[in-house]
Amino acid sequence: MHSYSRHGVISSFFFGLRRLQWNLWSKRIMPNYSGSWNLVQQMQAVAASNWPNPPPAVGAIGIFALGCTGSLSNTRDKYKFSGCVVSSGAAASNASYRGEAAGNSIVGIFALGCTGSGTSSTRNKYTFSGCTNACATSSTVASFSGSAAGNSTVGIFALGYTTGASTTRNKYTYSGDVSAVAANASVVSYGGAAVGTCSVGIFALGTNPTCGPLNTRNKYTYSGDTNGSATAASAASTYESAAGNSTIGIFALGQVSGSASTTRNKYTYSGDTNGSATAASVASKFGSAAGNSTVGIFALGYTGCIYLATRNKYTYACCGNASATAASVASAGGAAASNGTTGVNV
Repeated sequence: MHSYSRHGVISSFFFGLRRLQWNLWSKRIMPNYSGSWNLVQQMQAVAASNWPNPPPAVGAIGIFALGCTGSLSNTRDKYKFSGCVVSSGAAASNASYRGEAAGNSIVGIFALGCTGSGTSSTRNKYTFSGCTNACATSSTVASFSGSAAGNSTVGIFALGYTTGASTTRNKYTYSGDVSAVAANASVVSYGGAAVGTCSVGIFALGTNPTCGPLNTRNKYTYSGDTNGSATAASAASTYESAAGNSTIGIFALGQVSGSASTTRNKYTYSGDTNGSATAASVASKFGSAAGNSTVGIFALGYTGCIYLATRNKYTYACCGNASATAASVASAGGAAASNGTTGVNV
């Protein structure tokens, strides 16, 4: 028969209790955006400054640079697609409008367009994890009123208006932040829009200074950096916006026949067909758009008389158009990018 001192019994009890607490704590499961984090993972996230705010899930948010709110603005909104929640995003380095944006699941590259000092070559890099803004590699030429599309590796920026309407495009490689010349557009133009898949970008060219608004579209193939023709829009148009998924792109035509329009086109990449899409809720131009694999959020922009805070949510599966949460300020001439669309830039 064994005997124990009271001190030994108490010490053993508390040692066992502490061990039990540690075992429970180390196996503690905490919710996050893409699974479960045990204690070790939590500590790693803390060390990386990602806890208690881990990176957003792919396709969770869109960043909208508002553009002109009556004067040039550096304001950006963060749009959370789940729940349609709008909050503040990190501001741009300069107040600006009529820029363009492209990105992948990690960063969005925003070409600022016109700033208070005139046409700019400045670009910003928006890191979705942590919502931080920093300098990105400048464009080869100062420009505004361009368009952009890309995949997980590169973004193709049609510069738009430089010293005049231009065919110039830049290829922005996200790894290394390298900007280089890309295959030119088929005709000088500005005020277009672009969207695409992981393989191609479809660029609506916008306005040509000689011919006026165009219905011309180009297809840019990322592999090989080649430019070819794409199926034309249903009407000549300019000051457009576009968003899409891996199957279709939705183009809001913007200005048609000299006036703001509700018209949208659906571009089906397989077969390169163009058809009608559900119209916008308000006739508008100078909009912007971003989305994920399910929905595109369209900031409508300008009616021709007033700036709008109105946004529409376009659901790709049913081609349904509904109200989305409004911008923090009525605005136009903005740009937008999301943190990834499966099959496009993820």
